[in-house]
Amino acid sequence: MKLTRSLIGACAVSLMVGAALLAVHFRARAVDAAAGIRIDSTPVNRSPQSGNSYSPVVKKVAPSVINIYSSRIVKERLYQNPLMADPYFRQFFGDQGSEVTSRDNWLGSGIIVSPNGYILTANHVVEGADEIRVSLQDDKTEYSARVIGMDPPTDVAILKIDARNLPAVTLGDSDQLEVGDVVLAIGNPFGIGQTVTRGIISALGRSLSGLSDSDAPGGRHYQSFIQTDAAINQGNSGGALVDAEGRLIGINDAIVSPSGTSAGIGFAVPINMARSVMDGFLNGGKVSRGYLGVDPQDITAALARMFDAPSADGALVTAVAPHSPAAAAGLLSGDVVVAINDKPVTSAESLRVTVSEIAPGTQVPVKIYRNGVAKTLTVTLGATGPDPAMAAAKTDDNSARQPVTADALDGVEVQDLDAGLRLQLRAPHGLSGALVIDVDRASNSFEAGLRRGDLITEINRQPVTSADDAVRQCKAARTDVIVVKVWRPLRGGVVRYLEVDNAKRAN
Repeated sequence: MKLTRSLIGACAVSLMVGAALLAVHFRARAVDAAAGIRIDSTPVNRSPQSGNSYSPVVKKVAPSVINIYSSRIVKERLYQNPLMADPYFRQFFGDQGSEVTSRDNWLGSGIIVSPNGYILTANHVVEGADEIRVSLQDDKTEYSARVIGMDPPTDVAILKIDARNLPAVTLGDSDQLEVGDVVLAIGNPFGIGQTVTRGIISALGRSLSGLSDSDAPGGRHYQSFIQTDAAINQGNSGGALVDAEGRLIGINDAIVSPSGTSAGIGFAVPINMARSVMDGFLNGGKVSRGYLGVDPQDITAALARMFDAPSADGALVTAVAPHSPAAAAGLLSGDVVVAINDKPVTSAESLRVTVSEIAPGTQVPVKIYRNGVAKTLTVTLGATGPDPAMAAAKTDDNSARQPVTADALDGVEVQDLDAGLRLQLRAPHGLSGALVIDVDRASNSFEAGLRRGDLITEINRQPVTSADDAVRQCKAARTDVIVVKVWRPLRGGVVRYLEVDNAKRAN
């Protein structure tokens, strides 16, 4: 009976309190009305057509974005005497350190792409991990994940958890994106919990070469990022970038920021690139990429004029690998590639990415401009192969041959490529030119990128056979820009076109 009375007493108190609050509410309404204040408690129109809210999109996509917790065991040696950390002292006194083992934990995001547990994420989120666990949006369901495939060149990884009927996201088509499209980024920044940010696509086909990013490692071989101003921070890596209809169009991957936090410059791996990686691992157990066999270079307005290309869009072929698919199809150094498989090529990087996404053995049309004439060649792509290069070597700094000064190239000293130098450089058989042995650092040539050890093989698209030939062609050049083709004994051999200002005089 005591329990019953307590309940009744509580109900009575609740009724009295409720009545009092109701009276206050009515009085407040009366005051609001008297003051002319209007109140509308109707929820905002959240239909997709209204543009007032992205709540319907978030509700559809958010359950597919998960948290990833990965860890690895780290071993390091500690020394009581700091001097012993220096190997110089250890060679006299021995290794007096002790090994300490610790566990390094880090956080990222991922996206469920199939109801039976396949997950896409960034490779750097799970690389080197010996334990990976994922939790769903409610933070109550946790699974152990295993790695199906890791692809460092694209920074994409595929995980698998043993589960069924999971909320899988719908994949979009990143080739259909345009700058200015609205996007949402969803992930777990700084571990505070699932967060949604909104922005637009700021750029497409972006490369991070030469830039620093705070949320992902460098060293990618294929870069064609979606750039967005939607806020991306540490922990967002591997999360979803979706369009205004909730379709997955990218995997959040990196940021560029002086502070390490979002500065409105974030990058995502296009979903089409991630799909090609995932398809390779799920269907064949490995990533199989197309191989063309050219070394491409970005084309500038000056190079476009020199090579009679219609614009600076495209990729300039600097070298063609012997016996490669490109060589078999008839591609030549100096060709400007503007489309592959009917997909426009806008840069050297877009050429690499486009070729890599096509299966080996596929016949593709390659549209080029050669001496101002449009041509279409048919190429049967091979499997990913080495760079079209020869072997690397260093130049002989003690060469006794008399150098020749190429005055028209601002203080460049060149000499003939004889048999001894060819052997030291490991230059390809049949390659001729003038070897650069010195470049004045204050010269236009140095500013254009010409360096000691470069082999000048062409000047203004004319072959160079010797040092005297280089000097003669330089003196004869009347163009404002001299285009110099060089071969460099780096990474097995690299060919580049340089633009030397022939109008501006060096100080």
